[in-house]
This record gives sequence, C-alpha cells and structure tokens, in this order.
Amino acid sequence: MDVYLNVKKVGNNTILAICDCDLLGKTLKEGKIVFHIKDEFYKGRKTTVEEAIDLISNATIVNLVGKTCVEKAIVAKHVHPDAVIKIEGIPHAQIMKL
Repeated sequence: MDVYLNVKKVGNNTILAICDCDLLGKTLKEGKIVFHIKDEFYKGRKTTVEEAIDLISNATIVNLVGKTCVEKAIVAKHVHPDAVIKIEGIPHAQIMKL
C-alpha cells in the first residue's frame, strides 16, 4: 500500500507527515474537531508505507493519519495503540521526540 509522505526541516526539528493516499485533501469532522488533511502539509511524494515508517526513526515530530500508516507504526512500535485517536473512524497519531 502506498502513502504520501512529506519531510520538512524546521529549526532543529525534522517534521515527517504521512497519510494514506485516499485521505489526501479530505476534511474529517467529529464533534468540535475539524481535521484538514492538506496537500501542502502531507503531499510530498508517494512511497510505500514500509519506507515511510522507516523514516520515523530520523524525525523529531511525526504526524500520521490513516489506517494503513498508523497500524504499521503501531506494529513497528513507534506508536502505542492507546495514543491513537479516531476522527470519523480514521486513526490519527502524533509522535514528538523531545
């Protein structure tokens, strides 16, 4: 399964954004949460989910949205299952390495 990933350097931080391809450009709403899966943040290049998950080790901040990438991040032990929220049933997780 392919995902979109985008890597940005901001100061000393490396921000990695990963989303399942079918979610790019969508807006998820649940209660007071409005979550925009914006092209400018998530769309860098299309790659395999395995390659994207491998890049988590080199990032200081990671945003993941979508069943495929979040589940792979859990299996790879980058994300604890209890740290995942769901918006309209779509998993979302963030990692911050301080």
